[in-house]
Amino acid sequence: MAGAADPCSHFAPGLNDVLLDCFGEGNVADTAMSGAGSTGGDDPLQRAIWRLRSRGCWTDAAALLTPHAGSARAAVQRTALLVERCLFTGQGWAEAEDALRIAEAVAQEDDERGAAACERGQLAYAATVLGVRDRSDEARSALGRAAALLPLGSRTRPLLDFRRGLVAEHLADAPEAARPAYHRAHAGALTQGDTLLLSFTWRHLAALSLRDGEVAEARDGFAESLRIREELGFLIGTAPALAALAEAEPEPEAARLRAEARRLFHLLGGIPTWLADQLHPTPA
Repeated sequence: MAGAADPCSHFAPGLNDVLLDCFGEGNVADTAMSGAGSTGGDDPLQRAIWRLRSRGCWTDAAALLTPHAGSARAAVQRTALLVERCLFTGQGWAEAEDALRIAEAVAQEDDERGAAACERGQLAYAATVLGVRDRSDEARSALGRAAALLPLGSRTRPLLDFRRGLVAEHLADAPEAARPAYHRAHAGALTQGDTLLLSFTWRHLAALSLRDGEVAEARDGFAESLRIREELGFLIGTAPALAALAEAEPEPEAARLRAEARRLFHLLGGIPTWLADQLHPTPA
């Protein structure tokens, strides 16, 4: 499936400064990085990774971890960055697979093996939902293996619950099975202070509410997801949050939100690629 390259390659000179002026640095010091480890407080490496990842520079962020690939935690984080690149751009599958194999090879403890299995499940989910190849059975199997391996108190548990909800909703077309998984992920993210994961759980729970006709509840959830992403400076996830909120708002506010989503979508080089159809629907 064709997709856009990392948006960093599209940045005009000085664009990073423009983005910082618009969105600020974000409260990254205390932000957990769902699917790619933590910012590590004052850890300069983790702060640099977050800054690159939040702007969609996944390849550059992953490169910072290459010297540490012998560490299971670093190998999983590197894999997670490259898997996220696949989901947002539809590209980079071979690199993600290679990183995943390394993460699986260096994992020694159950928590490490479970985290690697969680990334395998996400990669298989991404390939399926983007229409690259049907790997739905692999996604379910890998996430099930992760559930068996991860201790109950593992920091990866909320992320695993969220991803099992994605598989239930989008691969099995079972939204009622997805709802409790999203709620478990939401509660776990609250407990662990994983603010970014909360932005995802708010959004997906809101989408289920909208599907059920609970427009006011959906609007609140979408608004909270957008607020978190703007506060964190998660630029690459802001356009989808704007477009989602537009679905629950009346006109003319909905049109304003879509226009802002389109502006940011183009500013970041057409990422995420799957948002294009929502922002530029094909005429009937």
